[in-house]
Amino acid sequence: MPILSSEPDCFPENLLEQPAGDYQWWACYTRSRQEKQLMRLLRQDQIAHYAPVISRRYRSPAGRIRESFLPLFSNYVFVRGDEMARYHAVCSGCVSNSLAVVDTAQLVEDLARIQQLVRTGAPLSPEARIESGDWVRVRTGRFAGFEGTVIRRHQKTLLIVEVRFMNQGASVALDDCQFDLLKKADPEPE
Repeated sequence: MPILSSEPDCFPENLLEQPAGDYQWWACYTRSRQEKQLMRLLRQDQIAHYAPVISRRYRSPAGRIRESFLPLFSNYVFVRGDEMARYHAVCSGCVSNSLAVVDTAQLVEDLARIQQLVRTGAPLSPEARIESGDWVRVRTGRFAGFEGTVIRRHQKTLLIVEVRFMNQGASVALDDCQFDLLKKADPEPE
């Protein structure tokens, strides 16, 4: 049983399906553990936003299985709107900084891919740093069609789906045989 129930992480639900062209996006960097509070306030004010939330299961000290819902990207909430929407977010008391997103189309595309990964229900791990590697497309399985960068860590092959604006992403473990190579990684300078 979760400590707190799951809350919507995207408002409106079809936000990432809408064309990105005419709208400004803001990356709001929140104060520690204020992402959900900011999203509640933004929903209340009818301001469009997205901050992916994933389920984490763990065992309590008493041995019970607990589930919590945590932001995939700590301290980030992406807000879509004009300067007044940004102003409302900053005035909430939850935001320590906000940045205008320059390439909104790329951000929306990256966030839509992250949202698709979250919706698969597969266990995701936040990746704080994107490492260079081959760009691939998943050929088989429930992740067929996803593209991302591959890294190897602790004998596992991980597919990284990144949000380039933040240089962060999410990873999922897959087998090498599931990938089609799209682009080789740039060689390391000597």
